[in-house]
Amino acid sequence: MNTKRVYMDYAATTPVKPEVLQEMLPYFTENFGNPSSLYSFSDETKEAIITARKKIAHAINADKSEIYFTGSGSEADNWAIKGIAMEHKNKGNHIITTKIEHHAVINTCKYLEKNGFEITYLPVNEEGFISIEDLQLAITDKTILVSIMFANNEIGTLEPIKKIGELCRERKIFFHTDAVQAVGHVNIDVEDMKIDLLSMSGHKFYGPKGIGALYVRRGVKLENLIHGGSQERGKRASTENIASIVGIGKAIEIATEELELESERLKNLSEKLTISIVDKIPYTKINGPTRNKRLPGNVNLSFIGVEGEALLLDLDLDGIYASTGSACASGATEPSHVLLAIGLQSELAHGSLRLTIGVGTTEEDIDYVAKKLSSIVERIRKISPSWKAFIEKKDKK
Repeated sequence: MNTKRVYMDYAATTPVKPEVLQEMLPYFTENFGNPSSLYSFSDETKEAIITARKKIAHAINADKSEIYFTGSGSEADNWAIKGIAMEHKNKGNHIITTKIEHHAVINTCKYLEKNGFEITYLPVNEEGFISIEDLQLAITDKTILVSIMFANNEIGTLEPIKKIGELCRERKIFFHTDAVQAVGHVNIDVEDMKIDLLSMSGHKFYGPKGIGALYVRRGVKLENLIHGGSQERGKRASTENIASIVGIGKAIEIATEELELESERLKNLSEKLTISIVDKIPYTKINGPTRNKRLPGNVNLSFIGVEGEALLLDLDLDGIYASTGSACASGATEPSHVLLAIGLQSELAHGSLRLTIGVGTTEEDIDYVAKKLSSIVERIRKISPSWKAFIEKKDKK
């Protein structure tokens, strides 16, 4: 049995960094007071929440009063979109998003469609970018919200967020971005980029699972998602998850400090991995944009004549853990909606592989994965009817 383990699915989730865990531990057993209590024992937990809020705000150039804690990135997406829709439905019922959003956005928009809202799903080009012109043409006098992801979770595309923000601000339309994949990995400035609402999730940048945050620009009103007590300034009821709030605060602090160096390291490793695979495996298609227009650490490839599920199973036997797309869509038999949106045929989309690297990835890991993947693809193609058909068709030309 293979004993080597190479984790290449950092876009799905990341390990909690030791420093983050250490900072969290006292809030499970020692400083466990309810922040809503009046006695002095709870003062430390109240202060811990304020500190974490400040750290998150600093990371995206916001004010601490604009940060609200949520249970996840998906919750933050739901709250931002439904909250704006419900609060401002008297002004209009039109929302613009894209065809390549995470399901937390797409399915929220589908829910709103069933409840009287009109949704425009913008197309993207072969690299996953929206057209600013398409966005301009889609805006109507009923448009109240534009929700476009900062970075795509499958192909790593970094959308032109600042241009989108400027257009929305000019047209007095709220702009929300799902930045779950981007926070902690690329520079974000909500003021400069004219972002009104931004979602994030702690477990994507080495924090704990079950904690996220929503940035809401001062003055932006949105309906409450959870009704109850006065937590989160009356906007999201429920007793605060203190330990995880501390964890996401520490994680984003570390990520911000290390961002420039780690980003460059991951870009270099991703480039090496991509080149190694393409050199070793003929008829490999790179999905997504070039180095400086995509998330550091993201590699997405399609292999003609290979089924992605078979690829994952064989990689697993060699101790390599990867994905065919979003972790939230695993188990789905349909090809990736993102890959279809960028123009891939269904068969090629089914033969895709997402490799996302992170803090634990080494040069040795890159070499190991490229080598193993080459032999696995070769083995699968030998018994693949679609590969045989492709070669026969090619030979006839």
